Amino acid sequence: MTKTILSRVIGLALAASLLSAPAFAEELTGTLKKIKESGTIVLAHRDSSIPFSYLGTDPQQPIGYSHELQLKVVDALKQKLAMPDLKVRYNLVTSQTRIPLVQNGTVDLECGSTTNNIERQQQVDFSVGIFEVGTRLLVNKKSKIKDFPDLAGKNVVTTAGTTSERLLKALDADKGMKMNIISAKDHGEAFLMLESGRAVAFMMDDVLLYGEIAKAKKPADWEVVGTPQSFEIYGCMVRKEDPAFKAVVDQAISDTYKSGEINEIYKRWFQSPVPPKDLNLNFPMSEQLKKLIANPTDKSAEQL
Repeated sequence: MTKTILSRVIGLALAASLLSAPAFAEELTGTLKKIKESGTIVLAHRDSSIPFSYLGTDPQQPIGYSHELQLKVVDALKQKLAMPDLKVRYNLVTSQTRIPLVQNGTVDLECGSTTNNIERQQQVDFSVGIFEVGTRLLVNKKSKIKDFPDLAGKNVVTTAGTTSERLLKALDADKGMKMNIISAKDHGEAFLMLESGRAVAFMMDDVLLYGEIAKAKKPADWEVVGTPQSFEIYGCMVRKEDPAFKAVVDQAISDTYKSGEINEIYKRWFQSPVPPKDLNLNFPMSEQLKKLIANPTDKSAEQL
């Protein structure tokens, strides 16, 4: 190859590289563009969804299983956007505010204990599944409540804005059980109502109920009972019609599964002492979750 031809080849390659850089920037849309331009990603977090997303000993720093998966997404974004100094800002959400705050752009990503169902899919998009649970009851061991039929005519508490609230109301209407259903603002308030005797049972996802036991004054007083009323898949929420951002989220989570790192993350939050009281949930990984990790999907609970 002559020097002239070589020079032309190098020149063309250089020109192509210069053209591709701004083209990449222009291709960014939606949340990726927002993050790139602001230099910040806003992560939603809960304050009491132990052990998924909650505040431990540091009131400024969320912790938990789902939160760790969010941070895997942050790491992926740092590489994708060539932003090693990408800033992270946290925004507290509740069961009632989490969807609106994702929709209106206040938060970019919500990884907590949010069930992926068909109704919610009309409002937001979900990542691949991050957990699978059954909806059951938390009761005092001294109570006579052993399953859902025992709730007829009783005060039952659940958390407002959750699928458990919807399922409990549907069960009451279908079976004519005449329950007095109390909708608490969060899981912590729901457990306080149970603990104080204002309700005989607290219906919620089984693993969250174990979380409430872990932080109870007397953990030995409580037990989880009842036939699961549904099996639900948790996912991370992103804004609708933003496939580029969703793809990054899905890939980051799937890569964590494929590497096997998810097993250590799981043990850390479900089979080891966790803050704030260093109690162990002793919640082994279910066969359903093992299958989900082996073949992650973004299907909803209703599609199971």
